[in-house]
Amino acid sequence: MKSFKFKQFEIKQSEKVFRVGTDGVLLGAMADVGNALKVLEIGTGTGLISLMLAQRNSKAEFLGIDISEEASNLTKLNFENSVFSSRLKNILQDFKTFKNENKFDLIVSNPPYFEETNSEKDKIARQTVELNFRQLISKSSQLLSENGVFSVIIPAEAGRDFIAIAKENQLFLNRKINIKGIESSKIKRLIFEFSLNEKATEESEFIIEKSPRKYSDQYLELTKEFHIFKSN
Repeated sequence: MKSFKFKQFEIKQSEKVFRVGTDGVLLGAMADVGNALKVLEIGTGTGLISLMLAQRNSKAEFLGIDISEEASNLTKLNFENSVFSSRLKNILQDFKTFKNENKFDLIVSNPPYFEETNSEKDKIARQTVELNFRQLISKSSQLLSENGVFSVIIPAEAGRDFIAIAKENQLFLNRKINIKGIESSKIKRLIFEFSLNEKATEESEFIIEKSPRKYSDQYLELTKEFHIFKSN
C-alpha cells in the first residue's frame, strides 16, 4: 500500500491497519502537547499522531500502545524510520490492562467509535470491540499527571455521553473544538481536552473545507508544517 509522505516523516501503511485520515491529522496538529514531557497515545494505528506531536514538541518522550499486532509492528517501523525515533517507543498492549509507574502529561487517542457491527473492515480500529469510551476514560484518568491533558477526537453525536462519563471520573472539559466538513454543514467531529482541574471551557470552531475537495484557509494554516501541498 502506498506510503503517505509528510514534510518531516513518512507513514508506511497497510491494508490491515486503519489508514492516515483527517481525524488523526487534526488531533496531531491540535492536541495540547506544548508543555508535555511524557506522552501516551492509545491505539497508535500507523503512529501518525505521535509523529506529528513529536514534530511539534522536541522535548517530549512518547509511548504508543495498540492491541493489534499488525498496527504495533507498523507503528514500530514508522517510529524507527523517523528523525524523532530516539523519543518514540511503542508496545503491543491491551490498554485495559496497561500499567505504568509514571503519570503522563498528555494522553491522546483517536479511539474506536462505531458500535459493533457484522463488518470485519477495520473492526478493531473503528468499532468499540476491544475498548469502549468508559474503559478509555476511566483508565486515562488514573494515568494522567496532576496538570496533564487527556485529548481525543470523537463523533459529534457521542459528545454529551463522553463528557458525562469523563465527569464521573473526575475529568473536566477544558477545551472543545467543533469540527465541520464545510461551513454550512453540521458539526461532524469534536476534539475534547480534559484535565483533573475544573475551569471554564474554551470553545472554538474549525472548518476543514471551503468547498468540496478544497481545503479551508484554516486547515491549510493548521497543517502547513506537515502536509506537502499547494494552497488552493
